[in-house]
Amino acid sequence: MNDLFTNIHSSVRFIDLLDVGIVGYIVYRILLLIKGTRAMQMLTGLGILGIGFFLSSTLELFTTHWLFSYFFDYLILIVIVLFQDDLRRALTHVGKNPFFSSASAEEEREMIDEISRSATRLAKERIGALIVIERETGLKNFIDTGSRLDARVKSELLYSIFVQNSPIHDGAVIITNGRIAAAGCFLPLSKDPNIDRKYGTRHRAALGLTEDTDAIVILVSEEAGEAHLVKGGKITTNLNEQELRQSLAALLDLTRGATNLPRRMRGWLTAARTRGGGERR
Repeated sequence: MNDLFTNIHSSVRFIDLLDVGIVGYIVYRILLLIKGTRAMQMLTGLGILGIGFFLSSTLELFTTHWLFSYFFDYLILIVIVLFQDDLRRALTHVGKNPFFSSASAEEEREMIDEISRSATRLAKERIGALIVIERETGLKNFIDTGSRLDARVKSELLYSIFVQNSPIHDGAVIITNGRIAAAGCFLPLSKDPNIDRKYGTRHRAALGLTEDTDAIVILVSEEAGEAHLVKGGKITTNLNEQELRQSLAALLDLTRGATNLPRRMRGWLTAARTRGGGERR
């Protein structure tokens, strides 16, 4: 027994342990990323096919084994096609900017006040709006689809952008580093087949962007006359100005906790943070 442990100790290098640790961590992060998504179901299906491949070889089912072999010969291409959205999301997470946010906490508090005031007014007047706050994932591709502004976040300016006679009201406002980067921007629609049918294009755009990025979206529904908050593919509806202000402060880590939020908001906040991979300043 001592000889066995001596041989193992002499043959296993520190670099080998580091190699195994890195691979294990990568697999763990991948599983966390696809947990609760359709990718997990597809991965389970591929696992079942792998078991079928092994059994067909063991039981000498030559035709079945040939069929499975032909399938696994093109496995790389199949994985790329099936998991293209998840692979894009994973690469986006890897490429996040670790030096996010040049705006100070005071500037962000002021921004939150202006956004909350504007969203509440727009909701009361039943004017639809999409206001996006960029976090770590860059949104330059979407900013380029709109009209560049580079202006301070003011409730009056946000209101004037979304009124019906504004030439850039049909689209989203994107806020970067505490400033309005662009307006009239186009966002990707959600591809979730289980999305509630009552949600229109504006809701699907807010959900679609937050499914692929860590952005925060304030959505104003003109039909319901309500302000909603969307993060990590999760939506919470019908927020008043105070709830919106408190929720944004918690999501932007301007408060240490969310104990003063209503229970429904605390649950949504936890789910949104978990789905979005957490926030850090």
